[in-house]
Amino acid sequence: MASQSLNINNKTYTLNLNEDTSLLWVLREHLGLTGTKYGCGIALCGSCTIHIDDKPVRACSLRLSGLNKDQKITTIEGLSENGDHPVQEAWVEAQAPQCGYCQSGQIMQAVALLAENPNPTREEIKAYMNGNLCRCGTYLRIVKAIEIAAEKTSVKT
Repeated sequence: MASQSLNINNKTYTLNLNEDTSLLWVLREHLGLTGTKYGCGIALCGSCTIHIDDKPVRACSLRLSGLNKDQKITTIEGLSENGDHPVQEAWVEAQAPQCGYCQSGQIMQAVALLAENPNPTREEIKAYMNGNLCRCGTYLRIVKAIEIAAEKTSVKT
């Protein structure tokens, strides 16, 4: 075990954990940030999508040994205090979730897309969101939510 500091949602956390611990388990089990979900455990489904330095990454495949205190880690809880980020509001307007399990990962991926490309085409949305799986199949509503967010504002993380 080694002591390590991480910047998560603009707060510094000092952890004394095995360096092999996945960031997903650090977030959920050690810090109580349960918005990031466990899906497949092998970085294929996107349920655990978070941002590191504003880029979407899969938390289940990252180990503490590969992270440092200078990186800015953002989870769904850090996106906005009151759930009023433009993408979250568009999600509600489009009624995107069904069961909701994958939605935090979907939202984090969508925020990264709109930060890179504030006015994506439908095809660009589909391509960027490919790899974030929804077991309920709400893909059309997810695409609609992203289109709503893009129409309303230039989204910033």
